[in-house]
Amino acid sequence: MFDIGWPSVALVTAFSTWALATGTLLVLYWQTRQTQVLNSANAVMALRDKFDSTRMRSVRRHISDRLLTQRHEDIASLEVVTFFELIGALTHQRVLHERLVWEAFSSWITSYWWALRHPIDWVGRIRQELGDPLVFHEFEWLYDRVVQWDARALAKVGATPGDPAVEADRLLRREALLESI
Repeated sequence: MFDIGWPSVALVTAFSTWALATGTLLVLYWQTRQTQVLNSANAVMALRDKFDSTRMRSVRRHISDRLLTQRHEDIASLEVVTFFELIGALTHQRVLHERLVWEAFSSWITSYWWALRHPIDWVGRIRQELGDPLVFHEFEWLYDRVVQWDARALAKVGATPGDPAVEADRLLRREALLESI
């Protein structure tokens, strides 16, 4: 008969407990991460629904028309701008998954931001009028991140970014023709 000493049993028990606890923590971390991505995906889909709502389509048509005709002073609704400001804040805080936001909104983010800054710097003017350099800073942060994601994606396929003025003009012309659903 062979004899197992208590120190050996205690050591095996301690190691097994440690391995079980570590494995459990790893599984919990994985589950938490999966839940975060799923919640982010659901939030992005809900935001897309809001973006495509009848009201937002009307607001998008209005702001696009004003930007195309350089009537920045006639922009009556900031709803599109504040929409992207909110998405920027949520993405910056990692509530929304960056890649999902990029997939869902990248063309609109880059086109609207470009048009709000060129040829008339409407954002700069608002910042100056309000004396607040942080006005729409999360939208600006989001624009910078989307441009980085675009560059990476284009590099993978051996393409280069297009002219932002042309891309913004093309998207805004489509937006200006939006009809309510």
